[in-house]
Amino acid sequence: MTRLTTAGRWRLAAVAHVQTWRPYTLCYPALLGLAGAAAAGDAAAPAAALVPALGWLSGHYLGDYFDRGLDAIGKPHRPIPSGRLSAEAALFSGTACAVASALLAVLVNWRILPVFVLAMLGIVGYSKVFKKRGASGNVVRGALSAVAVVIGAMLVVPLPTWTVVPVALGFLVHDTASNLVGTVRDVDGDRAGGYRSVPVRHGVRHAVRLASGLYLGGVLFVASAFPAAFHGFAHIVLTAVAAVAGAAAFAPLLRAGPVVSRQAALRAHEVLVGERLVLAAAVIAGGAGPAFALAVLIPVLVLSLTAQAVMRARHEIPPAPALLRRKDTVA
Repeated sequence: MTRLTTAGRWRLAAVAHVQTWRPYTLCYPALLGLAGAAAAGDAAAPAAALVPALGWLSGHYLGDYFDRGLDAIGKPHRPIPSGRLSAEAALFSGTACAVASALLAVLVNWRILPVFVLAMLGIVGYSKVFKKRGASGNVVRGALSAVAVVIGAMLVVPLPTWTVVPVALGFLVHDTASNLVGTVRDVDGDRAGGYRSVPVRHGVRHAVRLASGLYLGGVLFVASAFPAAFHGFAHIVLTAVAAVAGAAAFAPLLRAGPVVSRQAALRAHEVLVGERLVLAAAVIAGGAGPAFALAVLIPVLVLSLTAQAVMRARHEIPPAPALLRRKDTVA
């Protein structure tokens, strides 16, 4: 048994927090907020990026807190079930991020408060109630992305305009599809934990087909935004690039038939992590022009894909049992 020094415990805790953050996903809510702001007429609003990112970070902490029992079955290497991050620390951190996000939002526009409360109820409800119930969980997860778009819009205008509607609907449907792909990756753990996800109840083939259909619908919603905008061409081009990436993600899953390996589903979801950044940037381009959109997209795409390559597989797929036989203990 290896005893850790105080510095070693701090390093272990720091790594556990960073893993909980999932840095490869944090740029996405920031871009969703900017997309909402762009649809409302002003993408150059730092708060529109920061508020959804902090709320998303809160969701990671709280989701892992509420999912710790399921993770102990399917993903015991994650920070909480492995003991590297206490459940209490995750709950405190998630609450702190939520409070910070709410305060910043309300300082800009007090009307956001009920929308923010709805978002937090969705985060808790997803993990506590809906995630285990199949399609309703996927829809709730998609709705959280739509709420991020609406909050981004309300950080630049008092109330969201009609131009925000197709964007919010697009990301609701798109992220419902993306979350469905995640359930294909996690089907064994969900079945063992008693979660009645779509692939557990209806099979992997049905889940993949449903996800691909929803994905197409989400892209079409986003493509319908800014029909007469000056930057409409840039919007359509980036939307098309995202659609090509999405097709590349879904094609192997559709070809695989009724049996999709966990690694294949993870790879598809990894492609969607980059694709959804491009799709959000397409909305930003439609509202603020291609130069601003690309200036935002390129660095966050590099950051997200690099962090994903380093961290994602280790976070989602448990190591071989032989690698787990040695555990460090805290003195």
